[in-house]
Amino acid sequence: MSEDYRVERDSLGEMQVPADAYWGAQTQRAIQNFPISGITFSRRFVRGLGVVKKAAAQANRDLGLIDDDVAEAIIEAADEVIAGEHDDQFPVDIFQTGSGTSSNMNANEVIANRAAELMGSEIGDRVVHPNDHVNYGQSSNDVIPTAMHVASLEAVEKDVIPALDTLREALEEKEEAFDDVVKTGRTHLQDATPVTLGQEFGGYRTQIAKGLARVDGVRDHLG
Repeated sequence: MSEDYRVERDSLGEMQVPADAYWGAQTQRAIQNFPISGITFSRRFVRGLGVVKKAAAQANRDLGLIDDDVAEAIIEAADEVIAGEHDDQFPVDIFQTGSGTSSNMNANEVIANRAAELMGSEIGDRVVHPNDHVNYGQSSNDVIPTAMHVASLEAVEKDVIPALDTLREALEEKEEAFDDVVKTGRTHLQDATPVTLGQEFGGYRTQIAKGLARVDGVRDHLG
């Protein structure tokens, strides 16, 4: 961040913000108010915020609530957030206001200022307003849970299910490879009936398959 500062103003007064930062006064207050853990939100969550803001801009444009040129700039800026181009612009600690207002406003300010730039204006000039445009018709109580669901759904789809599928396939291969390896089964710490090592790995494979079915059932609820 630059050592130079600009002055941002909102309903609570003036704040000094790093000159080259896309965030504004509310984000800067949150940085100062919540210096708790030093942990910021993950890539997936920031991406989820971008998805929510893009969808809201598209809906507000289609409903005629925001001018087309402003909406298109917001959508382009949100796409950059979705792509991870501005992750360093989300510095707010994960421990903050209960409804996540600070992170919602962080997203609103970053996207508003970047959208203003895309329209040929300067950061902080309010050509695109964080509340009146980017956050139009929204609340932190809507945005933050939705972003969490989007992030969780993408993690399930892109990380958890593929990983479990790979593990299930590997266990299935071992189940077949060890099908003729006979061993003594154990129960209550004693030798029991003979089983094949393949049967054991079949049990492991079944556990993963059932886990996959449970994870798959979560997708509809998150969606």
